[in-house]
Amino acid sequence: MKIYILDHFVSSGVEFLTQHADVVRWDDPRVKNWHEDADGLMVRVTPLTAEDFAKAKKLKVVAKQGVGVNLIDLVAAKAHGVIVCNTPGVNSEAVAELGLALALAVTRRVAEFDRLIRAGKVVKRIDFLGIELWEKTVGVIGMGNIGTRIARKYHGAFNAKILAYDPYIPAGRWPDIPHERVSSLDELLPRVDLLTIHTPLTPETRHLIGRRELGLMKETAVLVNVSRGEIVDEEALYDALKSGRLLGAGLDVFKKEPPTTDNPLVSLPNVVATPHAGGGTRETQEKSSLVTAQQLVHVLGGGQPLNRVA
Repeated sequence: MKIYILDHFVSSGVEFLTQHADVVRWDDPRVKNWHEDADGLMVRVTPLTAEDFAKAKKLKVVAKQGVGVNLIDLVAAKAHGVIVCNTPGVNSEAVAELGLALALAVTRRVAEFDRLIRAGKVVKRIDFLGIELWEKTVGVIGMGNIGTRIARKYHGAFNAKILAYDPYIPAGRWPDIPHERVSSLDELLPRVDLLTIHTPLTPETRHLIGRRELGLMKETAVLVNVSRGEIVDEEALYDALKSGRLLGAGLDVFKKEPPTTDNPLVSLPNVVATPHAGGGTRETQEKSSLVTAQQLVHVLGGGQPLNRVA
């Protein structure tokens, strides 16, 4: 079987694939011709369009590293009989840790201090007071793998009061995490000191947090998004942060990635930005690369996908 790896993957998954298939890597000039004879694809960030699926007559399986599949046309994949599977849960710890890091960087003004010191400025600490996370009210949107880990961290490390919102998760999901389940954003947003977002991008969640929702939040609140950029209306978020309607934001995801200075959000001193680096740890990359490769070989060999999305 012929497998093309369209993105840069670490060694664990690549080595596994080469033991089981004829493999063409991302750095091989032949990779641009994958439509001609690919039985399987392993991808991380490469978009796959309806045109791609129409041209790839032999393609049977696409294995996507990570949980997000918004760059893959799942309707087209299904129409052409291509199985698409992802690897949820593998990067949950890494993403949760970055979400917590962003929250601390914003609330304790870490990035601001760093920029000022590097610019040779004299920093008067009294002019840059931060806020503590201890016993604050944290709103968690999304009670999946990452949301679960982040809720546990905030409760365990900061004795935070956890408010959870997820209309798709049945009752009783977090028996070991003290929390209050809320039924709507209108109930959640006015109460939180920090809002952390962990839900996939779907037609229902696009701009889930817009101008109206941001207007419900406290002026002292912080927003952290490590899920998908379009869940938050960036223009509305910019206006809220610029005007002081919101204290700060930690953002690992953006509508257009990677983020550049063309995005006005990154010009704000009360924003800490990272380049969709939630899963960017050595441990996660090795593990997820291997799991993605194993699932691809398993399905091409006739097995049932563990996490099929199309």
